Amino acid sequence: MMNYSKLQDNFFRLRSNKFFELFVVSVILFSALVIGAKTYDIPEHVLTAIGWLDTGITLFFLVEISIRFLGEPNKRTFFKDPWNLFDTLIVVVSIIPIEDSEMALIGRLIRIFRVLRMVSIIPELRLLLNSLLKALPQLGYVILLMFIIFYIYAAVGASFFATINETLWGDISIAMLTLFRVMTFEDWTDVMYETMAVYPFSWLYYLTFIFLTTFAFLNMVIGIVVSVMEEEHAQVRKDQALADGELTIEDLSQQINELKAMVQKLSQK
Repeated sequence: MMNYSKLQDNFFRLRSNKFFELFVVSVILFSALVIGAKTYDIPEHVLTAIGWLDTGITLFFLVEISIRFLGEPNKRTFFKDPWNLFDTLIVVVSIIPIEDSEMALIGRLIRIFRVLRMVSIIPELRLLLNSLLKALPQLGYVILLMFIIFYIYAAVGASFFATINETLWGDISIAMLTLFRVMTFEDWTDVMYETMAVYPFSWLYYLTFIFLTTFAFLNMVIGIVVSVMEEEHAQVRKDQALADGELTIEDLSQQINELKAMVQKLSQK
């Protein structure tokens, strides 16, 4: 029992070691380079060497996830963390020999997704992704409102400009794609000048659409994401303060209220 406890402590220190984390990140980056190298037309012997490297990387990830699991003090909660579950799933599927089967494409895709393990390794990337996921409910309403604006402008564009250019304004779905081109500033002036030749004041149509979508809505999206990120950073700082035994603002406020209550009781006596 003592040997197992000591072994667990060693694995825990290893998984928490910054150099070990840096080495894992380096292997993940190298894995991405190996995957990218397979997309080139390379000699057969180099492709064989890359295959052996890929196998070695897969075995390393298996050892690494085992170290993280064995070093976990409470192993029942290990798989409750979505990132641990994701890492384990990627590693387990990677070691299944499916290269020469009909599921070979899935195997290659899983190896590509190994690059995403950098998110689970680097806390800052986890914070960014968690902030984005938490911002999705608020972003949904902005996206819905943007879709309504797109739909209205597309209906207007298809009604007025379809006779000018059937390719760009033939129906409402094509018109929405054209408006997306306008929103991203992809040669949008060519589209505008074409309609201005028939409707001289059609520039108002494009400018109001750009102000509503590119400027207003995108700034709203950025504001929501930044706000959620600030909340996440504040929560991380609060959790770190609790872990270090520091008093938070809530703790200080509670202590002040308790002191006030004690002073009031003393004054009443």
